Amino acid sequence: MTSGGRYSLHGLKLSYFTGKLEAYFRAKGISFDYIEMDLADFRRCARATGIAQMPQVETPDGKWLTDTTDIIAHFESGAAEPRFKPADPATAFISLLLEDLFDEWLWRPALYYRWAFPEDARLMSSQLARTMLRDAPGPLFLRRQVILRRQRRVFLKKDGVTTSTAPQIEDLFLRTIAILEPIFSVRPYLLGARPCEADFGLFGPFFRHFSSDPTPAAILRERGPHTLAWVLRLWAATPAQLARSPTVNEAPADLDPLLAMAREEYIPYLVANSEAILAGKNEVRWVNLGVDWTTPTSPYRARCLANLQRVFQTLNAPARNIISDRLSPQIGSLLAAPIAPSSVSEPTGAPRDRNWR
Repeated sequence: MTSGGRYSLHGLKLSYFTGKLEAYFRAKGISFDYIEMDLADFRRCARATGIAQMPQVETPDGKWLTDTTDIIAHFESGAAEPRFKPADPATAFISLLLEDLFDEWLWRPALYYRWAFPEDARLMSSQLARTMLRDAPGPLFLRRQVILRRQRRVFLKKDGVTTSTAPQIEDLFLRTIAILEPIFSVRPYLLGARPCEADFGLFGPFFRHFSSDPTPAAILRERGPHTLAWVLRLWAATPAQLARSPTVNEAPADLDPLLAMAREEYIPYLVANSEAILAGKNEVRWVNLGVDWTTPTSPYRARCLANLQRVFQTLNAPARNIISDRLSPQIGSLLAAPIAPSSVSEPTGAPRDRNWR
């Protein structure tokens, strides 16, 4: 894979997206060295790439890769086995859509359970103080308090968590487990005998958050034993094992509840977010299943919508028709619509975080 070289993966062992990319590298057989970020390394990576986020990957020839979805697409564009991108165009789009859904829509419950519950928040703020802030001045208890206040402000208060929205966040986690359990009771991965991009997207929140943090892990053990087994199965998968498994050629019908989640909840939010950005607003307001939400606008998620549109528009007519039938004609028309100009350009200048704000 690396012509004798090794990649350097900079991240944290409690990080949502670091875990996602670690699982992909392990399953793909990509040789890498893990480098635990501290503040100095985080700033170094940000200077090199222009994006202040984790994980970041330095290639054997000194180049950089950022954003887990883009990194996976980079490696899947090659011919190396095992391949995880489905060969069928419509199935490949569904895998990409589900990866995006899991990356972005499960982000909020993952961070909510980590920071809204005292036991989880104490544990994770202590771990972050000992790792990410290990090179920051001050005693451990002070660093832990800084982390705790910052995370609750950013991932709870500023991300729309209120007494009205919290029950919906918890319900999203429970609904997701209820959808996944029958799937993983009949096959090893989401679409079949080998994982696809969607599996790695789902792995991010379920590995480092839902199966690790005390409160959601207790719920998962009780309600999602097959889903918990899938987490361990993917982490333990080897390239030789997966290369022998049949490739994925279709998206089974039992994925339809996840596609309904994308159609009825996630994509309407993406549209509202993009419209708010086009209108020059700093906040996006939308209604999800009868609950009013207000969050900061996210240029990154405008890019997510634009990327789905871009990929959809490269497909042939039969593939587009299959996707429109599985989602809805209205979503098909949305995906075929012109891409908003503000969603196309990448940010430049000072390093930005993954929401580019």
